[in-house]
Amino acid sequence: MSRPLSILQVSPSDTGGGAERSALTLCEMYRQMGHESWLAVGAKSDDSAHVFEVPNDGSRNAWVRWWSESLARHDAGAKKVRGAGRAMRALRDLGQLHRVVRGELGIDDFDYPATRDLLQLPPSPPDVVHVHNLHGGYFDLRELATLSHQVPTILSLHDAWLASGHCAFSLDCERWTIGCGQCPDLSLYPAVKRDATAHNHRVKRDIMRKSRLCVTTPSQWLMDRIERSLVAPAIHESRVIPNGIDTTVFSPGDRDAARATLGIPGNARVLLTVARDIATNPWKDFATLRATVAKVTQEALLLVIGDDRPPEQIGRVQVKYIAFEHDPQALVRYYRAADIYVHAAKVESFGNVMLEARACATPVVATSTGGIPEHVRGLAWPGAPQDQHSFEPAEATGVLTPVADSDAMAAAIDLLLRTPDLRAQLGDTGMHDVRSRFSLQLQATRFLDWYRELCPESRKP
Repeated sequence: MSRPLSILQVSPSDTGGGAERSALTLCEMYRQMGHESWLAVGAKSDDSAHVFEVPNDGSRNAWVRWWSESLARHDAGAKKVRGAGRAMRALRDLGQLHRVVRGELGIDDFDYPATRDLLQLPPSPPDVVHVHNLHGGYFDLRELATLSHQVPTILSLHDAWLASGHCAFSLDCERWTIGCGQCPDLSLYPAVKRDATAHNHRVKRDIMRKSRLCVTTPSQWLMDRIERSLVAPAIHESRVIPNGIDTTVFSPGDRDAARATLGIPGNARVLLTVARDIATNPWKDFATLRATVAKVTQEALLLVIGDDRPPEQIGRVQVKYIAFEHDPQALVRYYRAADIYVHAAKVESFGNVMLEARACATPVVATSTGGIPEHVRGLAWPGAPQDQHSFEPAEATGVLTPVADSDAMAAAIDLLLRTPDLRAQLGDTGMHDVRSRFSLQLQATRFLDWYRELCPESRKP
């Protein structure tokens, strides 16, 4: 019998997109499974007792602390004095000019002093530290080497920021393999003002050479990139562990009831896509999505969750935009109400939203990029990507299309809209596939087994 583990995870926030939600749900699952589980975040939004905010502002000099507290009071108040917030930020920054200068030069800011005290945040020393995205303005990357030699440290990479001079994903650029510099797009998230990417790359490389990390990615596609990158010298062990979702929450339900709750006509053909700030997100392919919609030959309603914009009519499809939804229970209603989930992307390390849709028995039409083909078994049909293995309807869990191919994506949508039996079959097969291979409990069990291998003392009762 093994004793319960004490696990500290580290993430930018306790709310947000797929990476942040993955860390939070793992934290909650570990507690349900009887372990001491804690989550340290850069920005905390709820009052959970097992989530700690990394107190960087409280660890700075007195001037910065005073003006940061004044800003917080101002932001929480009525903000009646125009320009007061801007003036307060300028006064605060007088006490941290070194950070301002680095930001203007495009140099990564690692000045987050509370990072060195991460192990003191939980009430008991953690057996293992599991860090997720380290960008987002809260973590001193220079502390990673010390941390990884103090306690077994697992690094979950949800994107490739750690492998580059500034961006989370480089799209077609391969300069991250040779040291960056001469960056072709400084605006890619996280954006920088000037090209210090070669300097940033060198600093990260030196940190990795001093670190000893157990690296995990949700897809083999991302692991292959990481093993070619500056992170490679730090890798003590590596494993591909796919993301999981809570299938007790994301599950099939009454479509008509979901539509009635959302005010959607029962006889409408409903398409759905979920992506934060989809119109400006460089990793998603909003242009292809719009071009696809314009070519759909049947009347339909497209719900776009993640961008609060006025509705529009594109061809025969009415497009309704809805602000990003953090509540999983609310998201479930949209998945259940939809006939097809549509996902157009230029790059995708995994794509949790497709697991969520499939768990609700909603068939998926998606571009075949990044890690998507590793968990969506694409249907054999005329528009299938030529470089991917395709499956017969009894085994397929979705329809894959070539990247940026709006003709193929529109044809896939039309195919599923006019063949409800195929749509139902893909939905049912996809739902069972998620339950058997991508449940949150299975993901948590895989990590717990790894934690125990790294912490032999944890096997003692």
